[in-house]
Amino acid sequence: MTFRFVHTADWQLGKQFANIPGDAGAALRERRVETVKAVGRLAAERDADAVLVAGDAFDANAVADRTLTRMSVALKEFAGDWVFIPGNHDPALADSVWSRLRHRGLSDNVYLALELEKPLTLAGGRAVVLPAVLRRRHEIDDLTAWFDNAETQEDAIRIGLAHGSVPESLPDSSAKPNRVPAGRAEAARLDYLALGDWHGTRRINDRTWYSGTPETDRFTSSDPGHALVVTIRKPGGSPEVEKVPTGHFTWREESAEVRDDADVEALDRKIGELAPEPERCLLRLTLDGAVDLATRKRLFDRLGDWEARLHHLDIWEDGLLAEPSEDDLDRIDRDGFVRVAVERLRDRARDERDPDRAVARAALIRLYKTHVGTGG
Repeated sequence: MTFRFVHTADWQLGKQFANIPGDAGAALRERRVETVKAVGRLAAERDADAVLVAGDAFDANAVADRTLTRMSVALKEFAGDWVFIPGNHDPALADSVWSRLRHRGLSDNVYLALELEKPLTLAGGRAVVLPAVLRRRHEIDDLTAWFDNAETQEDAIRIGLAHGSVPESLPDSSAKPNRVPAGRAEAARLDYLALGDWHGTRRINDRTWYSGTPETDRFTSSDPGHALVVTIRKPGGSPEVEKVPTGHFTWREESAEVRDDADVEALDRKIGELAPEPERCLLRLTLDGAVDLATRKRLFDRLGDWEARLHHLDIWEDGLLAEPSEDDLDRIDRDGFVRVAVERLRDRARDERDPDRAVARAALIRLYKTHVGTGG
């Protein structure tokens, strides 16, 4: 009677990653399809009966045809059933990515649950999936309400599949649309409620889980990058839920205060610890402190090395103040009109009342780079 499946969601195939430019962003888009293959291989390795995709398989209804083709190929990694519901990024509009997929033709093991209040029977009747179907991006009504009175075989495992927010259990979700009550699994006698929309793995209760996105797509602490392998041994039995890593890229955030060369060395070591495989790491680094211009140059020379090794490095340096030393000024000019101008810039850069303080600091840094060499 056992029914085992992989719960996944929020693939957002075709996501543009506008804040990650060039080849790095393109590689992130390409990788999402590879992660679908990883989900399929996981299902095959665990001898699963199905993969349930709880919405937002696509980032938008207007994704390129090439994305649809590549997803169809990726699904061949698993010969069992694939079940999809639409999410808020890919709602089942009259003209949608789902209608395009149907027009292109689908394998017999791929099910698009697009009809309202229509149960889907799987595994020869061992399980029934109750889908909540989003036909608009935002719904005010509770699309899972019909689960409570849905009739299914008494000996079938009963699974809900929905995309939305659980207001009582997610941060800042009380005003969000597509709401799902935290008690829906109990009210509807579900053995499991598979949710999408929250991008991190999250347990709401024993029978209600968010799988999160299988490939991290932002700097976040919500625990993304997994799929859930769920085993239910009989109707009414407790689901056994295993969180399995599926992501390729890691997204890290780190802050550092830098004041001298020792801090530069410490930051270099810290990045090495955060990114043991730097080509798979995206790092957002927030810098604070006050450094002389020579130290700043050494810092950004080192960060330039890391930028070449990491998949992406995003540096926030608004909190890093340039405090030029006498040696810094001497390297720019020892006497003459340039030195006079440099000292005036230094005085303005130190004056907290000067509205152009930041401009003066930037000018000093540019002068130092021009006279000494490259660096941040």
